[in-house]
Amino acid sequence: MGGQTKGKKKNKPKRKDNRPNKDAGIVGLSPQERMKVRMHEKAKKKTAEKYSVQQLLEKTEEYMDSFDFEMAGLFCQRALDVESTNLQALDMLGHICSELGDIQKSKEAFLRAVELSPDVGHSKYMYLGQIHTGQEAVDYYTKGIQVLLSALDKQAQTTQAQAAAAAQPDDDAELPTAKDVCVAYCSIAEIYLTDLCMEEGAADKCREFIERALQYHHDNPEALQLMASYLFSTERNQEGKEYLLKSVGSWLPAQKQSAASSSIEEDMQNNMPPYESRVTTAKLLIESEEYEMAVDVLEGLLEEDDEVVQVWYLSGWVCYLQFEKAKEQQEREGREVTEEETEEWKALKEAARSYLTSAKKMYSKLQCDDQPMLEHVEQLLGDLGGELEGEEGEPVLDEEYEPCSDEEEEAAEAPMEH
Repeated sequence: MGGQTKGKKKNKPKRKDNRPNKDAGIVGLSPQERMKVRMHEKAKKKTAEKYSVQQLLEKTEEYMDSFDFEMAGLFCQRALDVESTNLQALDMLGHICSELGDIQKSKEAFLRAVELSPDVGHSKYMYLGQIHTGQEAVDYYTKGIQVLLSALDKQAQTTQAQAAAAAQPDDDAELPTAKDVCVAYCSIAEIYLTDLCMEEGAADKCREFIERALQYHHDNPEALQLMASYLFSTERNQEGKEYLLKSVGSWLPAQKQSAASSSIEEDMQNNMPPYESRVTTAKLLIESEEYEMAVDVLEGLLEEDDEVVQVWYLSGWVCYLQFEKAKEQQEREGREVTEEETEEWKALKEAARSYLTSAKKMYSKLQCDDQPMLEHVEQLLGDLGGELEGEEGEPVLDEEYEPCSDEEEEAAEAPMEH
């Protein structure tokens, strides 16, 4: 009997252990990796006990507002450790990773948000559109616009219901606006102006999306500038110039006024086109021979970010063109060069050399790869007498000279003739 009992005991299946296996996820890892995983799990638990997800996201937002994206990423990741499906955290992480240059991780965060909530929240589609190109980008922007329009419809219905009940609508800055739809349509139009410009019917699609953008925000400076770009590309320069001047007129005077008072109001910032859009504006102004206005745009861009090679290059190019135009005008009039003109030409020439020297040095510092631009910079410097020498190779600008803008020209003791 004893043997039989022993045998039965031996063959008896072990009772299934339903307790979670804490080590299931670390099988096959090295001792150091296992320790790292366990410490991470311990930190997650401690974080969850000490902070709420909302508190972590508030800290994330604080660091994002101060442009400390590395710290923002740490707090955002802690929030996701506690609640991995939090849509706000995923949206923030996607943005943070994009700012840090981790495009793959940014893409993963936004795609996870799309998976969890495909029909609510347009911003994730806008970001996905930005980090993709061609038709893929168009598809993401299109989906984002669908979500936007649906949200605007619901918003309108809610507002009507509140009005009927004599209630005040909530003042929520995060609610989608018609301007958001306009900007999204601009993004699609720009793709047909660049990446997909060789596609059949690209020009017609480009204009169609710009017109849709203007339907939602008729005086949007970015949409107006895009229409100008489209018209210039189809050689309708005069019509394009009208749209361009209307675009610039909607934000440049306010920018100049705020620069004079050393303060930038929030409303003016909101109406300011994106940096790249303003670079294109400067190019179009130069093409239209609106040199003084181009100078004003470029000065604002340099104040905002002085490490963009193209802006230094364009600043030198516009000074060179002002110098050439002034000489041509004097030659056409067939008269002697005045002392005043001599000083003016010298100032323009030195300013052009200074900006172009800075462009060349910045090109090397940032290891750019725009060979045609570099060749043009070197050609212009050759025409102007070569680079300006600065201390320890740093870019040098003549602090006593600022390219002449419209208002300064009127007030100057020796005004420029154009």
